Amino acid sequence: MRYIILFSALMIIHNTAISQNRLTGLPFATRSEVIARNGMAATSQPLATQVALDILKAGGNAIDAAVAANAVLGLVEPTGNGIGGDLFAIIWDAPSQKLYGLNASGRSPQSLTLKYFSDHGYTRIPSRGPLPVSVPGCVDGWFEMHKRFGKLSMQKILQPAIDYAETGFPVTELIAYYMEKSVPILKEFPGFAETFMPNGHAPKKGEIFKNPRLAKTLKKIARGGRDAFYKGEIAQTIAEYILEQGGFLTYEDLASHTSEWVEPVSTNYRGYDVWELPPNGQGIAALQILNILEEYDIKSMGFGSAEYIHTFVEAKKLAFEDRSKYYADPAFNQIPVEHLISKDYADERRKLIDPNRAALTYEPGNLEDGDTIYLTVADKDGNMVSLIQSNYRGMGSGMTPGDLGFILQDRGELFSLEEGHFNVFEPDKRPFHTIIPAFVTKDGKPFMSFGVMGGAMQPQGHVQILVNIMDFGMNLQEAGDAPRIRHTGSSQPTGESMIDGGIVNLESGFSSDVIEALQQKGHKVQVTKGGFGGYQAILWDSEQGVYYGASESRKDGQAAGY
Repeated sequence: MRYIILFSALMIIHNTAISQNRLTGLPFATRSEVIARNGMAATSQPLATQVALDILKAGGNAIDAAVAANAVLGLVEPTGNGIGGDLFAIIWDAPSQKLYGLNASGRSPQSLTLKYFSDHGYTRIPSRGPLPVSVPGCVDGWFEMHKRFGKLSMQKILQPAIDYAETGFPVTELIAYYMEKSVPILKEFPGFAETFMPNGHAPKKGEIFKNPRLAKTLKKIARGGRDAFYKGEIAQTIAEYILEQGGFLTYEDLASHTSEWVEPVSTNYRGYDVWELPPNGQGIAALQILNILEEYDIKSMGFGSAEYIHTFVEAKKLAFEDRSKYYADPAFNQIPVEHLISKDYADERRKLIDPNRAALTYEPGNLEDGDTIYLTVADKDGNMVSLIQSNYRGMGSGMTPGDLGFILQDRGELFSLEEGHFNVFEPDKRPFHTIIPAFVTKDGKPFMSFGVMGGAMQPQGHVQILVNIMDFGMNLQEAGDAPRIRHTGSSQPTGESMIDGGIVNLESGFSSDVIEALQQKGHKVQVTKGGFGGYQAILWDSEQGVYYGASESRKDGQAAGY
C-alpha cells in the first residue's frame, strides 16, 4: 500500500510538472517580467535594446533612445524596417503630462494617377518594384520627435547605428531566416544584392554583416539633418533610381514631404483609457473591437474557451468591415472617427453577433457624415515612447537606390484601385496603413506603452494583450506569451471582400475540444505556426515607482532596464 501511495504521489508531481513547468506564472510564460527603476527598453533585437539603454545612461531621454534604437533596428533587422519606410509614434511627455501622436507616413507620387493603372491593365497595385513606392517618412519622423522632445544631439543618437554598420554585427536566427526568404524575390532588383548579399548570399545566423553604404547615409543625415535626406544628394539619388526603374517618385515629392502631429483617440475599457492614432492607420479597429467586447463577461468565459474565441472573432469581423470601407487618409475624406469608436455605435454592431453561429459576412456600418518593428522606451523622468516603423512586406519594394544602403517601402500597394473608395489611389495621398503604436492611461496617468507587429494582426493583437491583462489577470509577459488568435479573410482596404467568413488561425496551445466547438459554430479553423505578430511592452507601476518590461518570445527581442 505504501508503494501505491508513493507511486500515486509521484504521478501527481509528474503531471503537475507537465501542466505547470514554472515555479511561478502561467504554464505558457517563457520568462518573468523585467523590472527596473531608472529606465526600460523593449525592442525586437537585443543590440537595439542595449543601445537604447546606453543612450539613457548617457543622459538622453526616452525619445532620444527610441530614435537611436530605431536607427539600429533599420540596420540589424532590415527584414522589418529601415529609413526607406514610415513611422508612427505615441509619446507621453512627463513635463506636460500629455500624450502626443506623430503620423510620419509618406504620400504617393504627385505625377502618378489612377488613370495610369487602368490604362495599363492593373487590377491592383503590385507588391514590388517602383509602382508601390511612396515617400519614406521615417527620417522626418525622427527629426520631428527630436526637435520637440529630444535632449542629445542627433550625431550622438545615430552614432551607435553608424558604428554597427561600419564594424558589423552578428545576424540573429530569425532575421537570417527572413533575409534568406527575401533573396529569391528581391535579388534581381538593382542594388539589392550589392547591399544585402556582400558574399553572394544572404548572411547566415551568426555571420558578421556590415552595411557601409548605410553608415555613409546615416552620417550625412546626422550632419545635415532631415534636409540631407529629403532635399540633398540622397533625395536626388532616390529620384534618379526610381525614374530608371520606370517609377514616378520624384525629388519634388521628397522635398515637399511633411509629418503631422495628431491627437491620439481613445476608448475606455474596464476603467483604462486605451489610445490609438486616427486613420490613415488601422488603430481605431482595436478600439472598435474593445467597445464591442466590453459588454460581455469575458472573464467568466475563460482564456482559450470557444465562447471567448468566437466572440472575439465576430467582433473583429465587424470592426474590419468598417476598416475596409472607411479607414483612409483624412486629408481626402471625412472619416467619422468619433462615431466609429463610440459606445452607442458598438451597441448597434454588437446586436449582429450570433453567440452560436459564425457569420459568413457582415456589412459595414451605415455612418452619419460619412513585417514591421515595434519598440518602446521609458526613462527616469517618466517620459514614454510607443513607436512603430516598417517597410511593409518585410524588406519592402526591392527598390535599393544607388549606394544608400536601404530599401524603399511598398506601402502604396495598400491603395485601392476602385473609383469612389475612401482609400482609392490619388496623387499626393497617404495610403491606408497597418502599423499602429498603442498606449494606455489610467486616471490621466501613464499605465502601459505597447504594440504588436504584423499587418492585420496588429489591432487583433492589441485587443488580445489588453483582454489578457484586464480580463484574464495575466502579467505583462504572460499576456504576450499566451497563445494567439488571428482571423484572416476580412474585407480589405484595397477593395477585396471577405470570403465565406474567413479563417480562424490558432497558435498551438488551444485544445482540440475548443477547435471542435468552434467548427460546430461554423468557423473554419486551422492551427498555424506563424503570422501572430511581435510584441513589446512597458508598464509603469506608480505605487512602487518601477517599470515592468516584456518582449516577444516568438522573435529575437529583448526587454531590459537599469
